[in-house]
Formats: sequence, structure tokens, C-alpha cells
Amino acid sequence: MLENRLCYLIYYLYFICLKFLNTYFTSYLNVPFDLSKVVFVATANRMQPIPPALLDRMEVIELPGYTPEEKLKIAMKHLLPRVLEQHGLSSAYLQIPEAVVKLIIERYTREAGVRNLERNLAALARAAAVKVAELDSTLRLGKEMQPITTTLLDSRLADGGEVEMEVIPMGQDISNTYENPSPMIVDEAMLEKVLGPPRFDDREAADRVSSPGVSVGLVWTSFGGEVQFVEATAMAGKGDLHLTGQLGDVIKESAQLALTWVRARSADLNLSPTSDINILESRDIHIHFPAGAVPKDGPSAGVTLVTSLVSLFSNRKVRADTAMTGEMTLRGLVLPVGGVKDK
Repeated sequence: MLENRLCYLIYYLYFICLKFLNTYFTSYLNVPFDLSKVVFVATANRMQPIPPALLDRMEVIELPGYTPEEKLKIAMKHLLPRVLEQHGLSSAYLQIPEAVVKLIIERYTREAGVRNLERNLAALARAAAVKVAELDSTLRLGKEMQPITTTLLDSRLADGGEVEMEVIPMGQDISNTYENPSPMIVDEAMLEKVLGPPRFDDREAADRVSSPGVSVGLVWTSFGGEVQFVEATAMAGKGDLHLTGQLGDVIKESAQLALTWVRARSADLNLSPTSDINILESRDIHIHFPAGAVPKDGPSAGVTLVTSLVSLFSNRKVRADTAMTGEMTLRGLVLPVGGVKDK
């Protein structure tokens, strides 16, 4: 596997070097090519796997993911009309309000683009198309039976028979029998019926930070920005620090730095009477990053770690409507980090 990757790297480096572009020769066609005016375009979700030697010869253009507001506009202007057309529907049959599309974006998708958003809209359109098809079959059946019913009625009256007639009270809705019903308007109940329970529910944040030692951070992934909880707890021990959650070396160092900073300033933070008192005496600290199956690394959790530890030692809860990101230094400075727009 490593040999194949090395061969591909050598091939790509040879291919994009300017001095070879006008004399490139392919042994497959046995014809030389002039590629000096060709622009090669490569795409990737992350730059980390790209070999440095190849990346150095590229002009990198970063395209951030869509914000929820941008996704909403794209869905209402482009995705929804296209989905309705693909399923043979129109606004006379199905209407999806902006508020419902916003719920789909927030609770059913986690992506930088809009591919899954379009799939969810298509699922709603299919459910509506089935109902329209069932109604259309009922209407066609009623129209086909009308001549037969009229013939039987005339025959019975000609034979002197009696016919029972049902009087429908005024105000009873019979429009569904003779014409198309009013358009189907998607609501939250229909969302759960068609798409299932919400896959992502940010409303749980208030419950998860209901105890001291829990803070909310912001992280960047290839799918966009996400919320990352940090949980800290204390127990009897020897002052050790335990870290879990499949963490990388950088984030482990950030946790150690955060604990050192809090210990050094325990008196200023009203965590101890004087700075000479060790707040870790006879107890260990365990910090956990939930979603343990997902690897995590980077320095941007420094502020979140400090907040979690201060909340734990002061026995005060963190606000549920506040999230943070930023690298922490040993002097207490907060450094800028990347991916702020996505976060």
C-alpha cells in the first residue's frame, strides 16, 4: 500500500512539474502531449492527507461550508422546486414552510453542503406523492363507477322499485370526493412520521450542562462546525489527571496546560484561600470528551477546558447558551484559531 502511494506521488509530481508539461509523453497512446496551458483542478475534504511535496506545488483555495442561513435560502430557492418537479408535484399539492426546512437543517443534517438536506426533502415529497396517487385512484374509481350507478338506478326506477336516498347535512365536507383537497402542509409531526425522530437535537445542551464541571466547546470537522461537550469530575486520588475520548497529543497537552493554569491561579479565582494550597490534594481529575469513537485533536479546546475545571472546583454551573473556542497559553492569553465561520 505504501509503495503504491509512493508511486502515485512520484507520478503526480512529475506530471505537474512545469518543465515537463510541454513534453509529456504517454506510452499508452504513444503520442506526445503539450500540457503547458492545462490547469489541473483537485478537490479534497481535508488537506492533512495530501503529501507536503504535492501540496507545496498547489494553489490552495479553501471553500467553507454553508451556514444554516445559506442552506435555508438554497433549499427554498433551488432544492425545493427541483424536488417537487422530480416527483411530479407542485405547491398545490405539497407545501414545506421555511420553519420546517429550518428544523430539517438543525435536527436531521450535519454537513458542509446540502446533499442530505435534499434527500430529506425528497423523502417528504415521496410521502406526499403516495398520498396524491392514492387520492387520484379513488377519484378515478368514482368517475368510472358513475355510469354504472346511473344505469342501475334508471333500471330500478323503470321496474317500479324504490330507491333509498341519503341526505347529506349542510356543512359536511365532501370536497375530497369531487375535487382535489387542499395542499398538504408539512409540520413537525409529519417530519417525525416520515423522517423519524430527530438525529441531532441541540435542545439537550441545557440538560447536559445542568451540573458543575461541564462546558460547551465549538469544534471544526470536515462536515462543518459542531458542538463538543467537555466533562470534568473529581475523585479521591493522588492528584493525577485522566483523559479519555480518543484524544490526540495536542489536545492532551491543552488539558494539562489548563489544569496547571487553574492551579496556579486558584486564589485569584476564589478556588482556595491562598495560592499555596494545592486544590488537587488527595483527589484526581478526570476529563472526558463525549463521542469516544471519534478522534479529537487540536489546541482550540483550551478555553473550554479551563472553563470546565473552574466550574468543577467552584461548584458553579456553566451557562447553557454559551459555547467557546480558542487556544489557551500558560500566561492566560487566548489565541485565535481556525474554522471560526463554520463553528
